[in-house]
Amino acid sequence: MPELRDTGVRNVVCGENVVIYQPANLYDCQLGDNVFVGPFVEIQGNTRIGANSKIQSHTFICEYVTIGQRCFIGHGVMFANDLFREGKPNADRASWVRIEIGDDVSIGSGATILAVSICDGVVIGAGSVVTKSITEKGVWAGNPARLLRRL
Repeated sequence: MPELRDTGVRNVVCGENVVIYQPANLYDCQLGDNVFVGPFVEIQGNTRIGANSKIQSHTFICEYVTIGQRCFIGHGVMFANDLFREGKPNADRASWVRIEIGDDVSIGSGATILAVSICDGVVIGAGSVVTKSITEKGVWAGNPARLLRRL
């Protein structure tokens, strides 16, 4: 028989009025006031979600991600910070890149965020792949994501 492990909400520091729909797997992270987490979401350790942010269903937020206030993370968004630089997974967590998302950022469904920072007020189109840091407020989309228009 395989070893079975339960999902759940473990060692999570929560602000006021936090809503988490189950099933969800959250551990060793921080959620600000009024955060909403949809079902089938995983938020890993050393991650912070700012106040009034919404994380929609089927999203994966890896370790060492900081999401600002009033952000919207669409359905099925994937964050990744181990870039397989040696052609395989890196077991050294200390070397994983930190991902920083500013305030008032909206990330469309199915987007992939790869080890970057995104400044305040950015919109990422659905299905986009963000491979480089974004330092200019605007609408970004595509693979790789590029600036479509300034906001």
